[in-house]
Amino acid sequence: MDQPVSSRDGAQNRTSIERKGDRELLVTRTFDAPPSIVFKAWSQAELFRRWWMPKSVTGVSLVSCELDVRTGGKYRLEFGTGGPETMSFYGKYLEVVPNERIVWTNDEGEEGAITTVTFEDQGGKTLLTFHEAYPSEQALAEALQGSAAGLPEQMDQLDELLSSLD
Repeated sequence: MDQPVSSRDGAQNRTSIERKGDRELLVTRTFDAPPSIVFKAWSQAELFRRWWMPKSVTGVSLVSCELDVRTGGKYRLEFGTGGPETMSFYGKYLEVVPNERIVWTNDEGEEGAITTVTFEDQGGKTLLTFHEAYPSEQALAEALQGSAAGLPEQMDQLDELLSSLD
C-alpha cells in the first residue's frame, strides 16, 4: 500500500515523500534549474556539502565529504559533533549517467538501502526522483524516523543553492 509520509511546500515547488510498499521510499521535487545543474549539486563535493546537512540539526556538522561520482566510484561522508569521534556513511556508485541518474549503496550497516536519484528534464526545470529500497520493513521504519525525516529540509536547501548557481 502506498501512503504519503509528508510533504513540504516551498515557494513554488513541493517535496513529496511517500512510502511505497513495505520497503521503499519515494521522494519527488521539481527544481527551477536544468538537470545538468542539479546533477552537479549531487556530484561535486564542494556543492553537495553546502546543502546535504539539514540546518535545523544543531551540534552536528558534515566534517568530511568525499565523492567519486562515477560507476564503480565510492563516497564517504563523515559527521561530527566537535569532538574527535565521527559517524561515517559510505558506499559505492553502482550506476552513474551524467545529468540523468545516480545509483549508490549505503554500506555502513547491514540494513543499508540502495538509493537511486534521477534528474528528468521538464522544459528547463528538473523533476528529481529520490528512491530508496531497503532490505527490510524495519530498516525503512527506522529511516522514516531518522535520516528520511530531514529530506524535505534538505530539498529546500538544495533549492536555495540552485537558485544561487548559474
